[in-house]
Amino acid sequence: MPLAAPLLETRFNGTPPDRQGKVRDIYDRGDELLFIATDRISAFDYVLGSGIPDKGKVLTQLSAFWFGRTAHIVPNHFVSMDVPEFQGRAMRVRKTTPVPVECVARGYLSGSGWKDYQASGAICGVALPVGLRESERLPEPIFTPATKATSGHDINISEADAADAVGADLMARLRAFTLQLYAFGAAHAERCGIILADTKFEFGLTADGDILLIDEVMTPDSSRYWPRDQYSPGKAQPSFDKQFVRDYLEQIRWNKQPPVPSLPDDVVVRTREKYIEAYRRLTGEELE
Repeated sequence: MPLAAPLLETRFNGTPPDRQGKVRDIYDRGDELLFIATDRISAFDYVLGSGIPDKGKVLTQLSAFWFGRTAHIVPNHFVSMDVPEFQGRAMRVRKTTPVPVECVARGYLSGSGWKDYQASGAICGVALPVGLRESERLPEPIFTPATKATSGHDINISEADAADAVGADLMARLRAFTLQLYAFGAAHAERCGIILADTKFEFGLTADGDILLIDEVMTPDSSRYWPRDQYSPGKAQPSFDKQFVRDYLEQIRWNKQPPVPSLPDDVVVRTREKYIEAYRRLTGEELE
């Protein structure tokens, strides 16, 4: 049976979104925002010409899953998924003022953290033991903030720099929330046969100054998920995200500049399967 066509653009009640991210279309509805997750996929900071069918549903429904299970750690902006026009891929959320720092928790040495460690023996100013291998589990999870870039890669910064940007008291609270959320998510994922290597969170402030967890939570787009039964430190790991996409783009030697390529059907299908598998294993349910 052929896959449904990916949803790449949205209109809500006939109007275009007020803002567009790489994946989400955002509509301002007064006291609330409406997030609609499309099936767009980005790699190397560009949205590609192909989408991944149902990817937006995975991101939305998995975020809703985590919002429901982490509210005892920190309240969040989730209101409802009751949006019949975009069933399963849209959520209504409370408005906040986003904190301009990405809050990253790392339990394993990978990605930009691995590159930083190779160069300096530290990540975001956090010194690590000598001799760690790529993908190795860290002695304990660490907090490594980053600036929220409007385009291009986010930039790793020290906790002191993050505190200078948003205030020491707020940063200390966000650090604590980040590590608690990561510990909760990593323990759940472990029970599902998945390693949560690292993940990033975003927080917002209400008009009363309360901290809310916002955006997306522990999805394959905001996290590194690895199959536990294939874990082998000392190299990059197979993952539940855009691995097939990145591998294909490297294989065709794309120069990571426009024009952006489209993806062959087999890469689309295999990437979709990974997103769906991550959802199924983490939630124990079939995608809506």
